[in-house]
Amino acid sequence: MTETARSTIDQSEVDRFSAMAAEWWSPTGKFKPLHKFNPVRLAYIRDKACENFGRDPKSARPLEGLRVLDIGCGGGLLSEPVARMGASVVGADPSEKNIGIASTHAKASGVSVDYRAVTAEELADAGETFDIVLNMEVVEHVADVEFFTTTCAKMVRPGGLIFVATINRTMKAAALAIFAAENILRWLPRGT
Repeated sequence: MTETARSTIDQSEVDRFSAMAAEWWSPTGKFKPLHKFNPVRLAYIRDKACENFGRDPKSARPLEGLRVLDIGCGGGLLSEPVARMGASVVGADPSEKNIGIASTHAKASGVSVDYRAVTAEELADAGETFDIVLNMEVVEHVADVEFFTTTCAKMVRPGGLIFVATINRTMKAAALAIFAAENILRWLPRGT
């Protein structure tokens, strides 16, 4: 199998998140934990990007002129605020429904994000490169983690950054972060 024929897509995961697409922008809905965590995550991304690219994190648009890929962007919860920081953002997700929700919200919010229903491998095969690649809570939903991370890394320009976040894969994390968050506290939809 050639690299271009390989796929990282787990269709059951795409279907699961497509079914929840209308919930992305509800701060009290299924993605409430992402809404709550986003300010911390955004500050970290901004600060590390500014440190790497010699920018002032206190400026109104500290990521001005940087090209950013938000792979697995879902409804655009991370893409929009990164674009507000001045970055030229490509939000990519294999779910047409997610991209539709993200595009509609960005337009209504007056934020410019280039949303595309594509995969990481399609972007890499097209020769796309970025100053920053955001891979946040995505690796646990792909079919081939090694190929996915390698593909994402290939799109980072020399001197650029890649941010990867996922739940720790330990028994303690499974018990606390997954079982409790999904089944006891009901902070997350089951199976996500």
